[in-house]
Amino acid sequence: MTHVVTEACIRCKYTDCVVVCPVDAFREGPNMLAIDPDDCIDCALCVPECPVDAIFLDDLTPPDQRDFLALNARLAKRWRVISRGKGSLPDADAWALVRDKRHLLDEGNGPAS
Repeated sequence: MTHVVTEACIRCKYTDCVVVCPVDAFREGPNMLAIDPDDCIDCALCVPECPVDAIFLDDLTPPDQRDFLALNARLAKRWRVISRGKGSLPDADAWALVRDKRHLLDEGNGPAS
């Protein structure tokens, strides 16, 4: 089993979850985080820390978000490890309330500069 970051993280990228991860399973993309399923130990410490409820245990991922399991696995191979918290994206609070935003996912190779 693993945990997965879903659509709610896009354009927010809060890192409260990263701070509590004991194994550095998070990866950072330009406008979203992902969890590497090979590193995740299913401790679930990250779940309550996410202010936008974007993290789920794979078996409990909502049906309309299950494609994020494969997406996290794929992107975790390209994005770099993030092991420390940092500020969220500048307009994260506004985007936290938006639901349909998967078309805004930036799959680039790392955080925006």
